[in-house]
Amino acid sequence: MDEKKEKWYLKTSVFVVALLCVGPLALPLLWINQHFSMRMKVIISVIVIILSYYMIAATMNSLKALTGYYSQLGL
Repeated sequence: MDEKKEKWYLKTSVFVVALLCVGPLALPLLWINQHFSMRMKVIISVIVIILSYYMIAATMNSLKALTGYYSQLGL
């Protein structure tokens, strides 16, 4: 019964959940995981960074639009 148990933070499912919850802050979990090749780590990192950039840009545009609506209402 000398079974090697995988650490919980190295499971792919934990990485996916962390990625969905905290976005790019989960990338260190990807880089310490030995299940992914270097090529896959780079590809996933680039995709996450690009998506994060567009999500931040969309949030900023939404806040700018909301600010404009509230200024028209006089609030």
